[in-house]
Amino acid sequence: MMTRSNSASSNDLKKMDQQEKEFLKYLSGYITAHKLEMMEQVMASRTRYFTVILEDIYKPHNASAVLRTADCFGIQDVHIIEKINQYKINPYVTRGAAQWVDIHKYYNPNGSAVDDCFENLRKEGYQIFATSPRADSISIDQLNANQKTALVFGNEHEGVSEEVIAKADGLVHIPMFGFTESFNISVSASIFLFDLQRKAMALNIPDFYITEAEKEILRSKWYREIVKNSEIHEKKFFDSK
Repeated sequence: MMTRSNSASSNDLKKMDQQEKEFLKYLSGYITAHKLEMMEQVMASRTRYFTVILEDIYKPHNASAVLRTADCFGIQDVHIIEKINQYKINPYVTRGAAQWVDIHKYYNPNGSAVDDCFENLRKEGYQIFATSPRADSISIDQLNANQKTALVFGNEHEGVSEEVIAKADGLVHIPMFGFTESFNISVSASIFLFDLQRKAMALNIPDFYITEAEKEILRSKWYREIVKNSEIHEKKFFDSK
């Protein structure tokens, strides 16, 4: 099994030590006040209450468009199950969104990447719904937002796999009224996330947004992304300590 993530891993969700906080304060001196304020505003709206899973996406630009959608809706994590197809970010499509969203990849040539992904998310309290137009699928308006939810989107040719359908907690679809069966992945993700966010806002969920500890982890990642040659700054700073 191989699980890859672009999020901070060694100290995830742990309190930052004092030296790291001092380094972030040092790095902030190389970021404009406007950019710092914007990051704080974005972090205040970031959530892990909802997340997106992409299964074996065939066209990288479609997955990249979903990353951009996730960022727009304040979704911090996107999970990618790789079977035959390996996902590579298309920077033209993401327009920098991959810089701000945490991407978690699952690949298991000797087992099930679906199991690895689902087990990880269920440990975090997520219910998992696969998007599918099958007859036993509920309509989007029936999907409750009162529990942490992960939505699975399949590839462009076949949709979600039989394995995902069998192992998900349920199926959900967007009713269609035209000749075509479905929206493309990024449009579908946009509709689902908008609907879930709208429902969640009405419920006033107390733990909807990320915690202060999670914000510290994001600052650690984002500041390093923004400041040019941050790795050189980091080496000099910590060598001096």
